[in-house]
Amino acid sequence: MPQSNNPRVGIVMGSDSDWPKIKAVAAALDEFGVAYEVRVMSAHRTPAVVSEYAQTAIDRGLETIIAAAGGAAHLAGVVAAHTTLPVIGLPVPTPDLGGLDSLLSTVQMPGDVPVASMAVGMGGPRNAGLFAVQILATADAGLREKLVAFKQQLTKKIAAKDAKLRDSLS
Repeated sequence: MPQSNNPRVGIVMGSDSDWPKIKAVAAALDEFGVAYEVRVMSAHRTPAVVSEYAQTAIDRGLETIIAAAGGAAHLAGVVAAHTTLPVIGLPVPTPDLGGLDSLLSTVQMPGDVPVASMAVGMGGPRNAGLFAVQILATADAGLREKLVAFKQQLTKKIAAKDAKLRDSLS
C-alpha cells in the first residue's frame, strides 16, 4: 500500500482485505497529486489505535480522513468522534448483505458526529477520493484548477459518447 512522506489525506480501513475493494480511492488521489497514507485499524479490535490516529491526525498534517469498513462499519464514526477533520465514510461491500449493513452503519450517524458517506461499491471508492480532493481544493487554488480541468474533460468525454451514439442510431 502506497505511503507518502507528507500526506494530506488519511485512508484507513478495518481490514487489509478491504484494500482491493477500495484502492480506487488512492488512484483518484494520485490523479490529482494528493499525498496520502494508508493504514489498517479496527474500530472494534483496536479502538485505542483508532483514537490515537484520529487525535494526532492534524498534528501529522492530515486535512481529511477516509474511513472504509464493512459489516458493522463503525470506523468512520469512531474516527469522527476523535477529530475535528472532515471524515468520509466508505462502506465496503460484504458477502452477507452486499454492503447494505456497511452502508447503514456508516450513514446512520447520531447528531453532532457528522460523517460524509459514499456509495457501496461501484463509484464509492473513486468518489471518496474525489470528494477528499474537493475538500482540499476549498483552500488550494492549484487543486481547484485541476478540478476545473477534470470537469471540462468529463464534459468532452460525455459529449463524444453522445455524438457516437447518435451517429450509430441514424
